[in-house]
Amino acid sequence: MKITFLGTRGNIDARTRRHKRHTITMISYHNTRVMIDCGLDWLGKINKINPDAIIITHAHPDHAFGLKYGAPCPVYATHESWKLMERYPIEQGYEIEPRKPFTFNDIIIEAFFVVHSLRAPAVGYRITAGKKSIFCAHDLISIPQRSKALRGIQLYIGDGASITRPIIRRKDDQLFGHTTIRTQIGWCQKEKVPRAIFTHCGSQIVEGDERILGAKVRALGRERNVDVAIAYDGMEIVLR
Repeated sequence: MKITFLGTRGNIDARTRRHKRHTITMISYHNTRVMIDCGLDWLGKINKINPDAIIITHAHPDHAFGLKYGAPCPVYATHESWKLMERYPIEQGYEIEPRKPFTFNDIIIEAFFVVHSLRAPAVGYRITAGKKSIFCAHDLISIPQRSKALRGIQLYIGDGASITRPIIRRKDDQLFGHTTIRTQIGWCQKEKVPRAIFTHCGSQIVEGDERILGAKVRALGRERNVDVAIAYDGMEIVLR
């Protein structure tokens, strides 16, 4: 399984060479390429990427607005996301249901609800190819079924909006926003996940000195025996 971080920038104005475009995570296995999310930065550019399928975590602009002109491949999303994308001219649109795995070619995909947005409910994806499994959630506060989502995975791909200070708000006793990298590393420690990479980077990372911040994040990982890194546009890793 190969993972390519085509874009790693969150829904912020700041951008750099390392974090230029909205977050896309591409999963490649054998001859199949599944793209996770397609934000506004990618509008009109999907044909150049040429994925075999696109799966959407939620329908916020930085995750779904790149599909406003349609898509050249099948698109998978939850019922909640399709309600917000119902006017998109997508010819091959499929509704997925959390906790009901489906197979696209040789890749098994299972959605898990995550807490993030009130208006655009989000999911994360457990993805299995061959003997390797990962979990990818670009935006979240928590994973209600965390143990089941993370059990036995080799890599966690998480929300890089903030390193140690949560960005969480409340409306009518419901939370929305982003948890911290430090908290997510703690999840990995508890669930015995050996490796974590953080994408969808917020202003703290994009506008900061990434040499210093990267060292800080790696140190947080070492404290919990998790190998941790910050993703950047174009970064590739292979799970063998």
